[in-house]
Amino acid sequence: MGAAFFYHLTERPLEATLPVLLGKALGAGWRVAVRGTSAQNLERLDQHLWQGDGFLPHGMAGGPHDADQPVILTMQAAANGATCVMSIDGAEVTPDEIASLARVCILFDGANPEAVEHARAQWRSVTEAGLAAEYWAEDGGSWVKKAEAEAT
Repeated sequence: MGAAFFYHLTERPLEATLPVLLGKALGAGWRVAVRGTSAQNLERLDQHLWQGDGFLPHGMAGGPHDADQPVILTMQAAANGATCVMSIDGAEVTPDEIASLARVCILFDGANPEAVEHARAQWRSVTEAGLAAEYWAEDGGSWVKKAEAEAT
């Protein structure tokens, strides 16, 4: 049974946090889908991941090698057999999907009240479904676990 980890971004932007989480997910042996709601934002992330420090193998969904990508940027279900989904920009992840994956990471912008409210609704949906969830917030440059709900 999977778990949802919520990351409340308040000090570092998505572009700084996502590569770290992707590196950890790949280190755990997971295939990852970064699910967004905007093709433009996914294209911007694609460029950032190619130009950032280190190398994170990835691709944009819709190419001939989607199934081979260890990380795929998409707005829908991933074709790469992902065992981890990283939701950005409020992309939906259902409790059934969370239960079927090794991990779901929900990253949201703490400066955006709509994003915070959407993440709260996702938290309620996940915990009411009896799934494990953790809420992490930035505090002085470190991530601190602020809340945890165990699977029931």
